[in-house]
Amino acid sequence: MHNLKKSNIMPIHISKSITLILLFTGFLGISQTAFLSKEEAVKQTLENNLGIKVANNNVAIADNNQGILNSGYLPTVTGQAGANYNRDDSTIEFPGQFLTEGEGAILVDESTGNPIARPDVEINKAEAQRYNASVNVNYTLFDGFGRYYNYKRLQEEYNLSSLQARETIENTIIQLFSVYYEVARISENVGVLEETFANTKNRLTRAEYGFEYGQVNKLDVLNAQVDLVNDSINLMTERQLLENTQRDLNIILNQEIESQFNVDTTAVFVSPIELENFVGDAPNNNVRLLQAKSNMTINDYTVKNAKSVFLPTIGLTGSYGWNLNQSAASAFFPGTNNTTFSFGLGANLTWNLFDGGSGITQVKNARLLLDSQDQLQQQLVLEVTRDIANAKGNYENRLKVFRLQEQNVLTATNNFDRSNERYKLGQITSVELRQAQINLLNAQTSKNLAKYNAKLAELQLLQLTGQLLNVSY
Repeated sequence: MHNLKKSNIMPIHISKSITLILLFTGFLGISQTAFLSKEEAVKQTLENNLGIKVANNNVAIADNNQGILNSGYLPTVTGQAGANYNRDDSTIEFPGQFLTEGEGAILVDESTGNPIARPDVEINKAEAQRYNASVNVNYTLFDGFGRYYNYKRLQEEYNLSSLQARETIENTIIQLFSVYYEVARISENVGVLEETFANTKNRLTRAEYGFEYGQVNKLDVLNAQVDLVNDSINLMTERQLLENTQRDLNIILNQEIESQFNVDTTAVFVSPIELENFVGDAPNNNVRLLQAKSNMTINDYTVKNAKSVFLPTIGLTGSYGWNLNQSAASAFFPGTNNTTFSFGLGANLTWNLFDGGSGITQVKNARLLLDSQDQLQQQLVLEVTRDIANAKGNYENRLKVFRLQEQNVLTATNNFDRSNERYKLGQITSVELRQAQINLLNAQTSKNLAKYNAKLAELQLLQLTGQLLNVSY
């Protein structure tokens, strides 16, 4: 009679469990997705990341500024042209003047006997044009070396802009791998949770059959059902976190926000010997130290450029001109049609003997700025040395933690396997088996976290040593 009751009750629980598992499996089903390698992620970031594009534009601007067209070494050429047009209509009167003939005899009107007045002269459409054109050339032969040091400063500013772009790229690469490795860590955690879910599912199946045949009590079934639900929730939460983190990575890659992909979960570390060489050569490769040196050079050129005001400026000028003047004939002038050409060369010397003291002030301020930059550089050397030492210590510590976590996973796996076998033999309870399962889960997720923490610490150390863009990831 007892077996009959169990046979009537158990199919309901089995049906509920199977339904829950099927629904859960359908909800978590993942379609085939593309694989995004670390090399491809770096390539896409360098090509598409908006911050890197802005940095590259700044480098292009600095490149334009250091060109010969912005150096001041080329002459200036100006052209001028003009035109003037006049048209006059006029009447010339001769009051009190009479027509004469011969030896000055005044002509007389025979009908009246009166002298004949001299007639007015009318000039219509008297046109006059003036045209001119000229080309002027100015060239500075010597300006106290101001032009030279300004040109050198612009070249160094281009170098500084390139270093700033490199720093932007390095920071973006660190940001990329912070998210990329987070996707990898969560992906591995999803795999661990899936395995945990599968083990709990098997335990529930065994418990249900064991209860059906009277080998275990109802508590084992209920415990397994509760654990399965908890594992299901944990897995769903982790999958949602994975999707969110993938969106974060898509932002950095500047690609479709809902793109789905799998990532590389391997982590290869740089050899200790090679890493020591990188640390030893860090002062020559650290991007912040290189920027400080570049700023020192720029300030030095600024001081030298400021001193140029104390020296004379020598320049050459040249011009070539053409003029055309045309005027109409008048009562007393036959008109003109003159064309002239002109050519000239000249030299000038300008020496500002005293400008009220502003030049001296500029030189003093430039020297103070140079001294301030030197102080900042010394401070930066200390800070970078400290940062490298801290990063090296963090990396070595995290790498040791990762190695210990690897051993811990082996121990936890062995413990779970033995506990599972003992549970099948009825030597331990389901609660003890669950504890071994949780210990294994925690060990595996802790190992994943330690692995990527160590890898990120290594990348940060490589950035400080200036080798981030020269190694494989």
